Amino acid sequence: MQTTLGEPTLSAMAFFVAIVLLTLAITWWAARRTRSTQDFYAAGRSVSAAQNGLALAGDYMSAASFLGIAGLVAQTGYDGMIYATGWLVGWPALMFLVAEPLRNLGKFTFADVVAFRLRQTPVRLAAAVGGILTVLCYTIAQMVGAGNLVALLFGMRYEAAVALVGTVMLGYVLFGGMIATTWVQIIKAILLLFGVTVLAGLVLARFEWSLGALYGAVATRYGQAMLEPGGLVTNPLDAISLGIALMFGVLGLPHILMRFYTVPDASAARTSVLWATGLIGYFYLIIPLVGFGAAALVGRETIRSIDPGSNMAAPLLAELLGGTPFLGFIAAVAFATILAVVAGLTLAGASALSHDVFVHAIRGGRATEREQIRVARIATVVFGILAVLLGILFRGQNVAFMVGLAFAIACSANFPALLLSIVWRR
Repeated sequence: MQTTLGEPTLSAMAFFVAIVLLTLAITWWAARRTRSTQDFYAAGRSVSAAQNGLALAGDYMSAASFLGIAGLVAQTGYDGMIYATGWLVGWPALMFLVAEPLRNLGKFTFADVVAFRLRQTPVRLAAAVGGILTVLCYTIAQMVGAGNLVALLFGMRYEAAVALVGTVMLGYVLFGGMIATTWVQIIKAILLLFGVTVLAGLVLARFEWSLGALYGAVATRYGQAMLEPGGLVTNPLDAISLGIALMFGVLGLPHILMRFYTVPDASAARTSVLWATGLIGYFYLIIPLVGFGAAALVGRETIRSIDPGSNMAAPLLAELLGGTPFLGFIAAVAFATILAVVAGLTLAGASALSHDVFVHAIRGGRATEREQIRVARIATVVFGILAVLLGILFRGQNVAFMVGLAFAIACSANFPALLLSIVWRR
């Protein structure tokens, strides 16, 4: 197929500029309301349950979900869906096990809960290291997706594209804090759900609204093996291990756990998870259709020739079915997705560095409000620069795979400590 990816187009630029201007306007509005550490880290605890549910969904439906899963399903078929189901089924566990006690016990980070009954300094340092490693792996995936997307759309060099994303994201976090990040997440979640719904609808319309016809076209082109397990994970134990990591990793993601401190009380925390689960469930049900549609209509060879990590399957499908303007819209939504998620991740990484390491481990909890905000902003810049450098280093990786690594760390390091702190009397 002929594609305009790699050449700047007017529609793509228009959508990009519109979304960036909208999000920067939100940041300007939020900056005027960010005066204290509670505003910077937790949006003044003034976010409603429905708003937080949308923001949680926005935080979670990342570039890895949109670009990565569509690419994995297009390349490996059935096994790519392990990621979609694994990332979804952790949410009920999050609602019943963690949401309410986390909001009751903590202040800004999950380390607040882990350190509640243990020796503060070593526990906070260990929790901060686990949190920062998780957030960094997750951030690398977003930066790789962003670099590929912006480089292909504007004909820029990959390195310049990653640096551009890092600069805009730093603007959100430095000036607007959690208030700006929350509202950027809400707008991005609405745009992403709309875009993916239209894309999945166009795929089904091409196959006369028949799932059987879609899967039949995939099987005809690539064989029945594409619709059966074993394309990506050949060992059943590996499949179970991956599923568990993706499921329980949700309960150890610092940028997701941090959102529970933005609501007024524990009841709102639980309700916001209910909202998020419904929205995320819908998203993960339809994203595999985009992947199979890309395999059947665009072709695996074409997808790989554009990007070795197969992350451009969804934008290529959007161009095939809706023309260059729809490609511009989908790419701009993917860009907004990346910016919003990276902003949330940077805030989580900065809060671990400033709140856990500086305020509690170094200053023993005796830092002034002004000092805390200054250190948080310095930590944000440090984390942003690190994210850009690692994004350049990990070029060519599939972003869903990279996020799987972040979930593995979150599941094995953060989740057990957090759960035992909440449920184990000793």
